[in-house]
Amino acid sequence: MPRPWPTTPPTAAERAAYADARNVPFWLDDLPEREPDTPLVGVTDADLCIVGGGYTGLWAALHAKADDPSRDVVVLEADRVGWGASGRNGGFLIASLTHGLGNGLARFPDEVATLERLGLENYEGLKADLARHGIDAQLEETGAIDALVEPHEVAGAQEDAELARSYGHDVEVLDAEAMRAQVDSPTYLGGIWDRTGAALVHPAKLAAGLREAALAVGVRLHERTQATGLERRGGSGGGVTVTAPGGAVRARRVLLATNAFPPLLARLKAYIVPVYDYALMTEPLTASQKAAIGWNGRQGIGDQGNHFHYYRLSADDRILWGGYDAVYRRGGPVGAHLEDHDPTFGRLSQNFFTTFPQLRGVRFSHRWGGAIDTCSRFSVFFGTAMGGRVSYALGYTGLGVCSTRFGARVALDLVDGRETEATALKYVRGKPVPFPPEPLRAGVIALTTREMTRADRNEGRRGPWLSTLDRLGLGFDS
Repeated sequence: MPRPWPTTPPTAAERAAYADARNVPFWLDDLPEREPDTPLVGVTDADLCIVGGGYTGLWAALHAKADDPSRDVVVLEADRVGWGASGRNGGFLIASLTHGLGNGLARFPDEVATLERLGLENYEGLKADLARHGIDAQLEETGAIDALVEPHEVAGAQEDAELARSYGHDVEVLDAEAMRAQVDSPTYLGGIWDRTGAALVHPAKLAAGLREAALAVGVRLHERTQATGLERRGGSGGGVTVTAPGGAVRARRVLLATNAFPPLLARLKAYIVPVYDYALMTEPLTASQKAAIGWNGRQGIGDQGNHFHYYRLSADDRILWGGYDAVYRRGGPVGAHLEDHDPTFGRLSQNFFTTFPQLRGVRFSHRWGGAIDTCSRFSVFFGTAMGGRVSYALGYTGLGVCSTRFGARVALDLVDGRETEATALKYVRGKPVPFPPEPLRAGVIALTTREMTRADRNEGRRGPWLSTLDRLGLGFDS
């Protein structure tokens, strides 16, 4: 049985539903206006310079000041805090550090129990930090539901649930009737509801709250300051100079949190593929529209295909509907000109109304895209450079809302030379399999995407190409 998504072009009505949508992320559009933090001008000294003002960089700044309040910490952000993936994602707060238990078992079988525990501890620590710093990120501990839309997914649901339970998760398997009692869609054959380590947040309000917390503890933050290079200074006591168009930071240590944007270390280019993810946001549902679909539990939802959707309700009962396509362009460009992509928006709109035909007539108020820092192991990786004076955490592959807090902690420990339970793990010490150089990279990704589509149309069965990539540990996540 094929997946329920249409293979015909979107209708005129499905295209019209997003034609007037603002091409900006809803989450960023929902924030109050403020003046940007002052750009860097001239040369300054710092104990720690963090490059990147997204979740990883802001958490690293807060960790550094909590460790030592006297530490002079500077954050450089090329645009505005949270402008990148931190303000564009779905707001799914998931405890997993390994992009799901299945991926963790496949890649880190000897460490997955430890990683599950550390992930849940990090999840609880994040909630405690929100309370400690007074950050209102609209946290909703709803749990998350995997929507099952094919018979083979239903057949494997009990086994998936038992695996999660063996690692301490509170999981309920829903049959079609029970699933549709939670959220009503004719595409649903069942669901898996995991109530452990799964919540929702307003992603841009989380980033904005972290910024305010960092400023409150004395972090110096410069927006509209793009770091352009790293220069190691000589001598045993030397540090690293981070250069920018308007000045430089002479720092004892540097932490890179650049996500999908071009890294300042050339060696990292082989490990990161920037792929574009796109999303639509509806106008607020009326009471009758909300009643037509239920969703009183407000859970975050995703389906299980290689090309999958993720969706959730906002505080004012809009539906965010994202995912499905993961678009890579040859050479891996990143920029604002790539944030509007009509072919993907058309498919998203079409699949939205296939999932919720009772909502036909609803319009989308916002459409947007953003780059995800994909790596071949689908979860964050770490490392150091310049004699240990520089560290980095990259490659979250789309599940970073929660794991960036952990990634920031580990990257800070690495650059400070601090040995911990986490830094001893192969998960931290190892690297993902690198992607091939261009033009082979683009060809491999295009072939992989086609084979993933074929698997979705063939009850999830992975052909020889995908099976070979699985054995090699080289993947491409949609």
